[in-house]
Amino acid sequence: MESHGSYRGEDWTPQRLVFNQNLETFAERVGLIVGLQSNGKLSQEQAYAQIRQLWKALRASKDTLLEGKEPKAGKG
Repeated sequence: MESHGSYRGEDWTPQRLVFNQNLETFAERVGLIVGLQSNGKLSQEQAYAQIRQLWKALRASKDTLLEGKEPKAGKG
């Protein structure tokens, strides 16, 4: 399930390519979580918690890849 589309941005860099892949992965996983919650396999609270964790990871990758910031331990 890790097939990613090609990145076609005019401002292509290896970092932007990796972030684009991370963004696609985030979207795929959120879709799966929503499907599991809709089918009663996860509670709304569990789905929210999982999506929140995915969001934190995506935000950290943006900060690291696109803004050159060091990852912050324990920040939520």
